[in-house]
Amino acid sequence: MFFKQIKYQGDNFSYIIGDENTKESAIVDPSFNFDATRKVLQEHNLKVVYVIDTHYHGDHTGDNDSFKAIFGAKIIAHKISPIKKDIGLEDNDIITIGKISIKVIHTPGHTPDSICLLVGTKLLTGDTLFVGECGRTDMPGGSSESMYFSLFDKLMKLDDSIEVYPGHDYGRTPSSTIGIERITNYVLKKRSLEEFIRFMRQP
Repeated sequence: MFFKQIKYQGDNFSYIIGDENTKESAIVDPSFNFDATRKVLQEHNLKVVYVIDTHYHGDHTGDNDSFKAIFGAKIIAHKISPIKKDIGLEDNDIITIGKISIKVIHTPGHTPDSICLLVGTKLLTGDTLFVGECGRTDMPGGSSESMYFSLFDKLMKLDDSIEVYPGHDYGRTPSSTIGIERITNYVLKKRSLEEFIRFMRQP
């Protein structure tokens, strides 16, 4: 599997997931990184089949139209997402890139349409889970209650060895693991739902 984390401008991460045999690839959250991403695609002779958006915010979707126009990529997002898309996803759906399988995990909280993507041992977390933090829930559509269940009932049920690749470079390192975050991320301290909601309200 070809896998590349890209940060060209600002703190947004974009990702390329590719099958090195078929040369098919998917771009995850392309915004702000179009030129750098296209350069990597050309260097490795990869063709873009899909653009996958982890949620609808413009800092993750702004280059959708460019990838669709230039590469003919299909836009994929959760089915309730307001993004103009070709394919709508549901929890536990599988996206196939060549022989690579990407599992969709619906993780509302930051937005109702937020998803994480599990490919092999790598988890692309969008704005649900950052290194040392989690996504905001005080923006339109945000829900601390939903974030609680997304973090503790879904992501924290994954194996400690799973690698975490977030949507922004906010942490001490550009990536982490579920095990490290479980121990070091103050957001993931054991709390009841009520305690978590109060915690998320703090400035």
